[in-house]
Amino acid sequence: MRRRPGIQGLQRTVQARDQYKELGKNVAETKLEQMRAQMASFKEHLEEFALKHRDDIRKDPVFRAQFHAMCANIGVDPLASNKGVWAQVLGFGDFYYELGVQIVEACLASRSLNGGLMDMQSLMRYVARRRGSKADPVTEDDVLRAIDKLQVLGGGFGVVKVGDRRLVRSVPGELNTDKNQALLLAQGRGHITKRQLTEAYKWEEARVVETLWSLLKEGIAMADDQGPDGQRLYWFPCLESSGSVQIDMPG
Repeated sequence: MRRRPGIQGLQRTVQARDQYKELGKNVAETKLEQMRAQMASFKEHLEEFALKHRDDIRKDPVFRAQFHAMCANIGVDPLASNKGVWAQVLGFGDFYYELGVQIVEACLASRSLNGGLMDMQSLMRYVARRRGSKADPVTEDDVLRAIDKLQVLGGGFGVVKVGDRRLVRSVPGELNTDKNQALLLAQGRGHITKRQLTEAYKWEEARVVETLWSLLKEGIAMADDQGPDGQRLYWFPCLESSGSVQIDMPG
């Protein structure tokens, strides 16, 4: 017959459990300190890397994107502050501030044409013309990072996807599912009709009318009553990627 543990045995068990718990806590704290030291070392080496390759980072867009990816992997945001090595050595603060201003200019200049939704490729062309051939080249990755920083200013800046397109939004509000579907259907030809929208998605007439009315009201769509068979065409200037829609550049 097995003897049950006495009071002393239970006390020893509890004591041992507390010791193991304390040991585990100490081990976890030691590992955390080691990780902090390792991360600090990574950041120091990253700054040394930035100093060594600063010209390549500024002038080579692909290399710059890879540098941003390295920073993200260890939780460093070179654009978070205008202080320290990033602004002083790389000039990231000035670079993305200037790019952000150019993006805002393009969006404001085209808002009356597209209702505050601008095709990414149109924006890229505007920015390239605005910067000139002697400025450091920028990529879509740079533009996306600059837009991300513009979001803190409010005003509705952001990026929405319609199919395989990216559209830059510069007005408050959401592009809901129905509006997104209407834009998706218009891709390739730049316009749709009520009939096409109804037949494509099997929507009731009230839903079609509400969607198109909202797009017209927000300035995203433009109505053209000269369509075939007397149908009204709903054009979307934001889907114009051929460059036919010109934006006046500041003098």
